[in-house]
Amino acid sequence: MSQNFPNFGKVAVLMGGYSAEREISLMSGQGVLQALISRSIDAHAFDPAERDISQLKTDGFERCFIALHGRFGEDGTVQGALELLGIPYTGSGVLASSLAIDKVMTKRVLLSEGLPTPRYVLLRRGRYSSADVEAAADTLGLPLIVKPAREGSSIGLTKVTAHADMALAVEKAAQLDADILCEQFIRGDEVTCPVLGTGSEAHALPVICIVAPDGNYDYQNKYFTNTTQYLVPCGLPQGEEAAIQALVLKAYRTLGCRGWARADVMIDKLTRQPFLLEVNTSPGMTGHSLVPMSARAAGLTYEDLCLEILKTAALEHARPAQAQTPGNTGAAA
Repeated sequence: MSQNFPNFGKVAVLMGGYSAEREISLMSGQGVLQALISRSIDAHAFDPAERDISQLKTDGFERCFIALHGRFGEDGTVQGALELLGIPYTGSGVLASSLAIDKVMTKRVLLSEGLPTPRYVLLRRGRYSSADVEAAADTLGLPLIVKPAREGSSIGLTKVTAHADMALAVEKAAQLDADILCEQFIRGDEVTCPVLGTGSEAHALPVICIVAPDGNYDYQNKYFTNTTQYLVPCGLPQGEEAAIQALVLKAYRTLGCRGWARADVMIDKLTRQPFLLEVNTSPGMTGHSLVPMSARAAGLTYEDLCLEILKTAALEHARPAQAQTPGNTGAAA
């Protein structure tokens, strides 16, 4: 790849933050930071949990690489702050970020466009009864998945195989979110597919098939063990990979994503029907992460991947030519 990249100026790599995924974000951010520095980018770490985000402006940062995961980083809040500061940033804008982090809202949008996603029941903390919990299990059948609506990295997720375990699983998820998602379990292949680019230039990267111990792709097996297998090429039947890439790309555009993202999909073992689980708008960039793995299969090194993502940094809304100040509305007296 050519070394003549644009002058990005002073770049902040946003990492850490306040969410339950802080530890993973720090790992992602350090990886991105070192990759950018290795390509002579004037990049610096910036942790919004330790410094006021307004300091990005006062310290002269010209663009941000968002390596934050979860709330206060992947949910539209930081994106909104950067819009106000006028500092271009990587990844999706305010609306797409806030939609995608909410798994229930994501499902509603996908279903409205006829895109397949597992059946679900929504429970709200403090407003559900034991009968509601039992009804969710009866409606969806067992096994089923219970998880917080707005967490990532499988935090707070439980695969429930018996009615007796439902109450504890719901309580666990309710500790992390007011909205608890009970979701139909799809038995079959678990795959993921990243997307790079914006609009007509957006394109899907190779699909990865995930084979976790006992089918348990949890927080520990995602980041801290080497027992999970990642198959790329994915080894799916002929035509299935292309179909999944097309489905993921449609979901990406439906939610209004830009820059990059990664969608998780389950393929029903019997029917081979793919079901969209969620779209991650600020995916992991650790040594175990899937976007770099897929990009590598497409011939893109980790360092080049970081540069390609940084190139897409943008603001959703252009600043007006003359910013108006209080008392100067431009209207006639």
